[in-house]
Amino acid sequence: MRLNKYISETGACSRREADKWIEAGRVTCNGAIALLGTRVGDADEVRVDGELIGQKKKAVYIALNKPMGVTCTTEPDIEGNIVDFIHHPERIFPIGRLDQGLRGIDPADEQRRHRQRNPPLGEQPREGIRGDGGSAITDLALKMMADGVKIMGEITKPCRVSRTGDRTFRMILTQGLNRQIRRMCSALGYKAQRLKRVRIINIDLGALGTGEWRELSDSEVRGLLSRTGPSAATQAGLSSPSGRPA
Repeated sequence: MRLNKYISETGACSRREADKWIEAGRVTCNGAIALLGTRVGDADEVRVDGELIGQKKKAVYIALNKPMGVTCTTEPDIEGNIVDFIHHPERIFPIGRLDQGLRGIDPADEQRRHRQRNPPLGEQPREGIRGDGGSAITDLALKMMADGVKIMGEITKPCRVSRTGDRTFRMILTQGLNRQIRRMCSALGYKAQRLKRVRIINIDLGALGTGEWRELSDSEVRGLLSRTGPSAATQAGLSSPSGRPA
């Protein structure tokens, strides 16, 4: 593989930063100053500033119960970015990407390569809704959402919807259009006031408190990656407090 990718996959830095190190002459390959575009394998000896690297770290995957107000970005200049909020010792990247105004489970990983190779988990269903006035949501509205609602010029895919209260419901989606649940409710005359994702694929929110995070188990990681390959169908479950007419 290319040298910059080799360095980045050890967790030392990003590919762009690795290119800067190579251009500055800080990287050697088998004792010789490396050049941009150099290709290396596991048998090659790569050093940065004389320090041997190449032992790839085990990827770190965590689940965060994201509070509202935290932004799923790695940009350090953005206040409330998820990296500063979690303050993990490894370099992490959000792969669930809940909107700033949403809360609930949000996966993150320590390796950018997973996010580059596989469909973004932000395309998984979002959660729950809470209205701000008016009558309770009707059974007909829930059925219409389950069958498909026209938003953004297309009909949403059928989904599973079940009532959990007069103004709350649980929804499981298999697509992730932009602000999908909010738009579906709006199309039926309801306003989604509060949304919360409680599950994504095989990762449950469980007992995580708001703002808390935990590392995924090996079995959870295997299940997650087995469902997010290019040919795999992605599915996530979300629970929704529901909407009332606006």
